[in-house]
Amino acid sequence: MQALRPVQTLVVKVGTSTLTGGTKRLSRPRMVDLIRQVAQLHHAGYRVVLVSSGAMAAGREKLNQPNLPNHLPTKQMLCAVGQGYLMEVYSTLFGLYDVQIGQVLLTHADLANRTRYLNARHTFSTLLEYRIVPIVNENDTVAVEEIKVGDNDNLSAQIAVLLGADLLVLLTDQAGLFDSDPRANPNAQLMTTVAEIDEHIYALAGGSVTGLGTGGMLTKLQAAQLATRSGTRTVIAKGDMPDVLLRLIDGEGIGTTFLPTVSYLESRKRWLLAERPQGTLYIDTGAVEVLSRQGASLLPVGVSQVSGIFERGAVVVVKDSQNREIAKGLVNYSNTELGQLCGRRSSEIVDVLGYTYGDEAIHRDQLVMIGN
Repeated sequence: MQALRPVQTLVVKVGTSTLTGGTKRLSRPRMVDLIRQVAQLHHAGYRVVLVSSGAMAAGREKLNQPNLPNHLPTKQMLCAVGQGYLMEVYSTLFGLYDVQIGQVLLTHADLANRTRYLNARHTFSTLLEYRIVPIVNENDTVAVEEIKVGDNDNLSAQIAVLLGADLLVLLTDQAGLFDSDPRANPNAQLMTTVAEIDEHIYALAGGSVTGLGTGGMLTKLQAAQLATRSGTRTVIAKGDMPDVLLRLIDGEGIGTTFLPTVSYLESRKRWLLAERPQGTLYIDTGAVEVLSRQGASLLPVGVSQVSGIFERGAVVVVKDSQNREIAKGLVNYSNTELGQLCGRRSSEIVDVLGYTYGDEAIHRDQLVMIGN
């Protein structure tokens, strides 16, 4: 079993049933309780991302529970009305705890496209750097798949992978995964730990209990599988359990924990080392020392030469002056841009290019030392 990383970054997905408390309206007491916990973790220094369902329920509340036809354009209309209203409620309640929030609307296409993926990652990183809690939702007004299958579960897992999160928490109306359907079997036992998600585990998945949300246990298992395969521990727990997030951070065994099948570093190494590099960065002796011994980022000042044609976000190999491979990583700039930045200090990037994607040629989180 992989050693579990201490939690620094966590992604929390909250379902509609948790936000409404099983009613037809947003439950302010439930939301305040959740936000209080997120705020406490935030003020304690944790990096917290909240993935929130509930736009459709908020839209129904805003329109005073209209009797509408059950087809996709109507549901998308409700989401369009409810998304702004939901964020208004979040802004007010987070304000009680002096926490700034920022809205991020995504679709799976945003994370499938390399450039948009990088833009999303930089947006999240900047929000968290400036101590702003990102609140994320699928862009329901255009994402038909989310309304059909409740893919905020999988979206939260993709964000956990994007950020290299230590913990993904899926809050729902169920206590976790049971060894049989607790609605049909009063003797069903909660599975506290799952080491591997296989066909047997998938066979245990049931539907949504309340019918208010659009996802069930199946999408949560899919999300857990994606996250754990990338090194992120995942927990499914009941959203209305007192202090559920705080107790999970304290190490209490709540809900069902899905253990990572590899460490995050192993997952990252496996992908980067298998990926064919599109170019080469040659670095000076000082940069070799900093990368090898200090685990730092590679800055443009340490790059002496650029070879190959590649775009921002490409995998490149890093070599020393003797043509020995030192590392592989994802570049923040194209070959043309890096060619202009060779030997330049990070403070000069805007002067040279007229814009910046960050101080680093390759950020340390996207760099793997070869042989380590």
